[in-house]
Amino acid sequence: MIPFSILDLSPITQGSTATQALRNSRDLARHAERWGYQRFWLAEHHNMTGIASAATSVVIGYVAEGTSTIRVGAGGIMLPNHSPLVIAEQFGTLEALFPGRIDLGLGRAPGTDPRTAMALRRDLAGSSDSFPQDVMELLGYFEPVTPGQAVRAVPGAGLEVPVWLLGSSTFSAQLAAALGLPFAFASHFAPDQLMTALRVYRSQFRPSRYLERPYAMAGLNVFAADTEEEARRMATSIQQQFVALRRGTPGPLLPPVDSMEGRWSELERAGTEHALAYTVVGTPDTVRHGVKAFLQQTGVDELMVTAQAYDHTARLHSFEIVAHVRDALAADPTLGGTAPTEEAR
Repeated sequence: MIPFSILDLSPITQGSTATQALRNSRDLARHAERWGYQRFWLAEHHNMTGIASAATSVVIGYVAEGTSTIRVGAGGIMLPNHSPLVIAEQFGTLEALFPGRIDLGLGRAPGTDPRTAMALRRDLAGSSDSFPQDVMELLGYFEPVTPGQAVRAVPGAGLEVPVWLLGSSTFSAQLAAALGLPFAFASHFAPDQLMTALRVYRSQFRPSRYLERPYAMAGLNVFAADTEEEARRMATSIQQQFVALRRGTPGPLLPPVDSMEGRWSELERAGTEHALAYTVVGTPDTVRHGVKAFLQQTGVDELMVTAQAYDHTARLHSFEIVAHVRDALAADPTLGGTAPTEEAR
């Protein structure tokens, strides 16, 4: 059975608070654990009034403390915003507190606008240009301490926290392949290079002490409900969010609407629909067909499902439906040993 996991942005909805958003995230993780999801990841974004997971390692600790078996991690930490040693210490601490349950996904984007990136870093000298070196430095802090080592992560050294590379282009795919690390692609909002990145990662992968063979994961938006109308309505919140981002007016996640007519221009509609190309919306049967098609197309080893939904109860129900879809697909003989399409090889 292909594992299914969840990516959560701790959405702050209109009229609510970050406190409630974080409580909802932990509640979703508890349900996800019961429904058999493999991992629950949170993402680092800054200066976003609709996202509560900026202090990602803190939120991971909060979620991990409220669960018992599901893996909890970052999808991801934007490494250019931090020193590798600080991240090694943070995730070493998390691993010490919740052994065997912590994942560290790394991205090279700032997760914010240029002005906020400057406020985070004070200067942009390192930025994404030093990402490969920073990744290797970070990996080194998780290795056992060697004689004479002057700088070490405490906790962190010797804990070997699993590290993933995340990306929306071929850059991180190539780096993950060269280092022999698992790779996750952000196809839920950046669809263009998904198939190319998967092909590059698989073809260039070098076995390492971390992995013997390539292991790829991809993101998919899924909005599932009992009726097509309910599912389509639920998905309008993320559509409104993308329109607001393109207008430079991000804010809390807005309530769903019956129709997006009059709420976006034709250009905004085209751009939003393109960004959300890998999105499945509908009833359990529709979702099953959509998820199956995505798995067959990509041949990914794991699926990362996400859903920016306004109503927490509806969001829970959507992920519960996806869990049932996963179980149904596990019994589907046409998915046994799924191989990627020729385009993704």
